[in-house]
Amino acid sequence: MKIKAKITHVFCALAFVFAPQFAMAETALVAVATNFSEVIDVLKSDFEAATEHKLAIVSGSTGKLYAQIVNGAPFDVFLAADQARPARLVAEGRTFGPQFTFATGKLALWSVDENRIGEDGLLALTEPYRRLAIANPQLAPYGVAAKEVLIALGLLEELQNRIVMGENIGQTHALVASGNAELGIVALAYAISPRNAAAGSYWVIPTDLYSPIHQNAVLTRHAQDNAAALAFVEYLQSDTAKETIRAHGYEVE
Repeated sequence: MKIKAKITHVFCALAFVFAPQFAMAETALVAVATNFSEVIDVLKSDFEAATEHKLAIVSGSTGKLYAQIVNGAPFDVFLAADQARPARLVAEGRTFGPQFTFATGKLALWSVDENRIGEDGLLALTEPYRRLAIANPQLAPYGVAAKEVLIALGLLEELQNRIVMGENIGQTHALVASGNAELGIVALAYAISPRNAAAGSYWVIPTDLYSPIHQNAVLTRHAQDNAAALAFVEYLQSDTAKETIRAHGYEVE
C-alpha cells in the first residue's frame, strides 16, 4: 500500500508540475509488448475520446522494444511484459518517474480445434500432434513462462522436437491460428479474443506452474515534456482502464 501511495504521489506531483501543458493536445509514442496489443487498442480509443491527446502505438517483443529504447528510439511510454526490462531502464537512468505494474498476465493452452483441448489440458499436450508453438524465451516473458510450464510438467525434453517459436506472443498466436501448429501456449487474452476467426478450445494453465507475469510500465526520459504521456500513464492507473484490462483476461491490483 505504501508503494502504491508513493507512486500515486509521484505522478500527481508530475501532473501538477506540467499542468499548464495539459491544455495543449500532444501525441505520445507508446511501446507495447505484443501480448497487450488488443487491450491497448481499446485503451487508446477511450483515452483519446476522454482527452485531446493522441497515442501512437508500436508493438513488439519486450526484449526488442527494450533494445530499441536503449539505442535511442523516441518512445515516451514503455508497457513491458515483465518487470525486468523497465527496472533496467530505471537503473540505467533512462526513465522519468517510477515504474509500476499495470497488469498481471495469464497463460492458456489454445487450439483452433474446438474439440482438441478439454478440461484436462495436460492430456492435450501429451496426445499426438505435430507442433506446439511458444514465444521465444530469449525475447518474450510469455515465452519464459511457457518454458517454465513445460519444465514443471516434466514435458520440455519430450516435446522439444515439436516446439516452434514465435518472436513474440502475437507471432505465437498466429502460428496456431494459421494451422502451422496444432497447439500453442499463448496469453489468455489471445485465447479468449473475439477477434479469433475460430474460438477453438483452450485451457487456462494453473498459475502455480509458472512465475507471475507482472507487466510493468514506465515513462522514458523522452517523456518529461510530453503532456500526453503523463496523462496516459495517469489514465492507465484509473478504475476505468483497470476494468478494461481485467475484461481482456488480465489480473489488476
